[in-house]
Amino acid sequence: MIAEASPAPGADPGAKVLIADDEPNIVISLEFMMKREGFHVLVARDGRQALEVIRREHPRLVLLDATMPGMSGFDVCEAVRADADVGATRILMLTAKGRETDMARGVGAGADAYVTKPFSTRELVQKVKDMLAKDLPARDLPARDMPA
Repeated sequence: MIAEASPAPGADPGAKVLIADDEPNIVISLEFMMKREGFHVLVARDGRQALEVIRREHPRLVLLDATMPGMSGFDVCEAVRADADVGATRILMLTAKGRETDMARGVGAGADAYVTKPFSTRELVQKVKDMLAKDLPARDLPARDMPA
């Protein structure tokens, strides 16, 4: 059993974080890390399920894989941005697709940040905390975390 850790600075205790990925090992790892930081973790195994969970649960942040069965992460991101009820949800694309065109597609779909696999777990946790600490709705953020 893991002892409950106190939330780290910048964390929003109990904030809902959705992990949308079809790879079980990634889900397990991310779920462990996010729970350890005090977040309420939701999981979706494909794109359609991710969109349903976002609309039903209104998570503050989504860790969204670009390539999932049923509906791509890019399509999920576009659908979220087009939906006024959930359009301000923060979205971090977490994917093995690291080409410049993929990153541009993620930004074009409305992602707030884009992290490629493999990733540093410490840096990812910090990125999640930073994104949740922002007071502005995701769609109003002035800059995206993309390479220049």
